[in-house]
Amino acid sequence: MKILLTNDDGIHAPGIESLHQQLVGSSTFPDPFGEVFTVAPLTVQSATSHGITFHTPLMTKNAEINGHPGIAVDGRPADCSKLALTNLWPQHFGNGSRPDMVISGMNAGANCGINVIYSGTVAAAIEAAFLGVPAIAVSLHLDKAKPDYELGAIHARRAIETIIAGGLPEQHEILSINIPATEYLNDNTETVVCPMNTHALVDQYEQRHSPGGAEYYWSSAYGLDFRGTDDGTDVHELFERKITITPLSFDMTNHARLSFWKDRVE
Repeated sequence: MKILLTNDDGIHAPGIESLHQQLVGSSTFPDPFGEVFTVAPLTVQSATSHGITFHTPLMTKNAEINGHPGIAVDGRPADCSKLALTNLWPQHFGNGSRPDMVISGMNAGANCGINVIYSGTVAAAIEAAFLGVPAIAVSLHLDKAKPDYELGAIHARRAIETIIAGGLPEQHEILSINIPATEYLNDNTETVVCPMNTHALVDQYEQRHSPGGAEYYWSSAYGLDFRGTDDGTDVHELFERKITITPLSFDMTNHARLSFWKDRVE
């Protein structure tokens, strides 16, 4: 199996390096998961959502990840998926070739609930699936303790193996995995499939003034503080210290309201 690996924290972030190591082979998983080719942002692109680059060039440079070749793109996560599937992958593997799957992550921080809309990690996976390659986004919840990225990546690989045990996801399918904070991980950690929590975040901004007197605001919110959390959703289950798997879609049509608006407009 051939895998395109990307992320939003940058190609040298500890999350992608740890996940890459578990995919290509480690003491825990001696057998490689597949052939992994990495195309990831040159710099941190957290919370850039699904932005793409149109009016400036996408500069690339060769990079190394765990002794394997990769390519760093001076752009956003969705740019990486687009450029990789359109140009970089065919250049590396031959015209007409595509990966069997795209994996985006492992992100430093959970991407649960409404955060999937802001997440560059999830955006890279969505872009790949939109272009016809099944994709999985992987995120690690960060708590007070220092994260053990290697342990998180071990559990991520196990979750990915569980997902594909019965076959690869469908061509345009996206799955988002959230791994609990690593101080709570153990061999008995449960994995659940659940919907995303759709309550808004509690936003907070600290008012400040520059030395010149200009007023500005600095976000001081906690990214996992939601206005509500429904039982059984990804936020609830993640804080129950479970690995969550959430199927996502790029079709944002509110199908339940189509008939209402057709009747009113037409």
